Amino acid sequence: MPAPVRPAASALAAVLSALALLATAAAPAQAAPPPPPTLSESRSQLAQLPTEPEGSSSDYDRDLFPHWSAVEGNCNAREMVLRRDGAGVEVGNDCYPVSGTWTSPYDGATTSDPSEASVDHMVALAEAWVSGADTWSTARRESFANDLDTPQLWAVSVSSNSSKGADDPAEWMPERTAVHCDYAKSWIQVKYEWGLSADSAEAAALEDLLDSSC
Repeated sequence: MPAPVRPAASALAAVLSALALLATAAAPAQAAPPPPPTLSESRSQLAQLPTEPEGSSSDYDRDLFPHWSAVEGNCNAREMVLRRDGAGVEVGNDCYPVSGTWTSPYDGATTSDPSEASVDHMVALAEAWVSGADTWSTARRESFANDLDTPQLWAVSVSSNSSKGADDPAEWMPERTAVHCDYAKSWIQVKYEWGLSADSAEAAALEDLLDSSC
């Protein structure tokens, strides 16, 4: 017959188990957007994107994509991205950063003021609207606008996000050429995972980027 478990040992095991769970819950998120696929996977995903002209039967309104939604505890999606993409980030009880630095992958600009770090939708909401999201439910559009599972949300400089607007890669690319490969692969993945289309100029630009930047 196995020896009975001593109360002290049992209590210690319970404490260690609880600490392990706490450590897991408090572990910092990854330090960048989820990595894009390999080059071969990106080529395959691009080939599967429907090629269609941009368009919608109804007018775009940013409010049709509810954001920033609660994600974890007191943290909304924007705050999760700021915590994930910054260096030395500390947050208050409301999850808003109280310290840290953010370097924009688009232009290399660095700031220690979280209000000067903009969270970019890789595939802009207006671009998604004319690429198929106009037919989605509000719940699906909300999931898209707060998507942390694909490389859809990036912490970038306010100026680069403003410069990009709702442009696709045929119309705008980041100032830093070093990010062009990951940018193209991330754009493709987001459109692929969400079943969005690409217009012919966009698809051609993405193919050229995979050939020239990757």
